[in-house]
Amino acid sequence: MCEYTSVAMIEDRKPLCNYRAPKYWPIWFAMGVLRLICLLPHQSVLAIGRILGKLAYYIAHSRRQIVKRNIELCFPEMSSFERHTLVVKHFKSLGIMLVEMGLGRWASDKYLQSITVIKGLEHLKKANKDGRGTILLSAHFTTLEISSRVLAAVSEPFDGVYRRNRSDFITEILRSGRERAVANLIEKRDIRKMVRNLRAGRTVWYAPDQSYNRKGAEIVNFFGIPTMHTTATSTLARLGKAVVIPFFFQRLPDGTYEITILAPLNDFPSEDPIADTRQYVSLLEKRIRICPEQYFWIHRKFKNLPDDYPDYYADLDASR
Repeated sequence: MCEYTSVAMIEDRKPLCNYRAPKYWPIWFAMGVLRLICLLPHQSVLAIGRILGKLAYYIAHSRRQIVKRNIELCFPEMSSFERHTLVVKHFKSLGIMLVEMGLGRWASDKYLQSITVIKGLEHLKKANKDGRGTILLSAHFTTLEISSRVLAAVSEPFDGVYRRNRSDFITEILRSGRERAVANLIEKRDIRKMVRNLRAGRTVWYAPDQSYNRKGAEIVNFFGIPTMHTTATSTLARLGKAVVIPFFFQRLPDGTYEITILAPLNDFPSEDPIADTRQYVSLLEKRIRICPEQYFWIHRKFKNLPDDYPDYYADLDASR
């Protein structure tokens, strides 16, 4: 049976059952294994995720080097042993993210709520009650795939922003899984739709922390390192007449989860989009320090800088 979602199909979309060619079979097999893993007790699911992550640490040499470089840049105060330990923990967190993708797709709302504590939900409820458009401002942590499912069970319907994968099949797997939580998915370049939905009083989940091309971005330090950051959050808030509420999700040591919804950002947006972006980055740095292994270090955070800035990954590319 073809797997459709409750969201209206976009013109270029195909149901998952259309991806039947042999080249897709390994992914289907992996999805089947993931489905079986998600039937196990929660601690066993997480343990398998850690094992998968540890395997990826040994296999994915180039990605390991990117994680290592990012952590070297952001945490120079750490000893080499501490940084190595953080790199290993991060890969284990990535492995857990994979199995959490399955939980986000197949677990029940009741089960997910039973292993999650939510703090600050009143901030989001107040914004919804006031009828204001709301930017649910977050970032790319390894808990991303499960966080929206948990929030969706206790909040008004909200929209999410996504980026297409190079593979249409992977894009559809991720998109259809995330549609278990969100009312609509908006491609990250579709600013008009985001603004339109915000003006209609909707909530839009938005994570603007990954590196952007130079167009529409400014250099803002991230842990003291020059980084290309989009200033679009400020623009969206202004054009969408929206309140901006930070939202973070943390995997706790005992395997349960904690959602933290903070009070709306003060004086946001201001007349200075760069200052607004710095405010977001400063908040993000504080949240990363709480659980650094759960941030998405595998991404080339410090790329796309102007030519007169260092290329922080040049020696990594040369060593391939």
